[in-house]
Amino acid sequence: MILALVIVVLVYLISPFLPSMFKARGYDAAAVGAMQIVGHRGGAALGPENTLTSIERGIAAGADAIEVDIHLTKDGQLLVCHDQTVDRTTNGNGKICNLTMDDISRIKVVDAQGRLTDEHLPTLDEVLSLVDGRCLLLIEIKRTGNLYQGIEQKTIDEIRRHDAEAWTVVQSFNDSVLDNLHAIDPKVRLEKLFIAKLPGLPVIIDVGLTRFSFKKYSHVASFNIFAGALNQSLIDDIHRHGKEVKAWTLEEVASAPAWNVDGIITNRPDDWK
Repeated sequence: MILALVIVVLVYLISPFLPSMFKARGYDAAAVGAMQIVGHRGGAALGPENTLTSIERGIAAGADAIEVDIHLTKDGQLLVCHDQTVDRTTNGNGKICNLTMDDISRIKVVDAQGRLTDEHLPTLDEVLSLVDGRCLLLIEIKRTGNLYQGIEQKTIDEIRRHDAEAWTVVQSFNDSVLDNLHAIDPKVRLEKLFIAKLPGLPVIIDVGLTRFSFKKYSHVASFNIFAGALNQSLIDDIHRHGKEVKAWTLEEVASAPAWNVDGIITNRPDDWK
């Protein structure tokens, strides 16, 4: 009896990921042309992730938008990096929240093969200056618990300082980040990241298990969902409620499950464009 129950629970938990396993692969040119192509971490297959080089190459590849991740340093600077620590992507170590920009200026980025480069971890200010409206900029705020208090206001201030409201979008897994941003500036376009929706339940997997309703996310323009957990019913339901869907993170066009989404977040904007 216990084994049977365990099997039932396991089947339920993996069920959101089954449709993508059997979905037809590949998109034609017309389908790709109708979607927004977003360079993930700048275009992580084109250069060291979340660096000025990968961002520039992503733009050159024709990406409609560039996505970056931001954290808050010990001295309150907005730093572009995926992880909470600099350990994986640089020759330094430590949590970003415990490092000052002076500390960070002394370290260099390593590439995907672990080779040292001349790249540095850029600030959001540098990224905004580089993009400068040539495409959209999708900024992901990385915040869990009480980490990075005030990051939302600093992000909005930086966007305003660059007069970038028309070409910036902010996304997060964290509902409180989105709520705070909306309270600061209701005009900012917000997008909600999550991994999967549990079948038959008003619950999504994001930073944990979170209650889901379209009323709750009325201030969100797009739901950006792990591609392996998409299904047509979920996509159709989101579209019926006037929201968009982006799928992350996909690589080559030919191997991607062919969902009718509004955008693709990819390390290979060059392949998609």
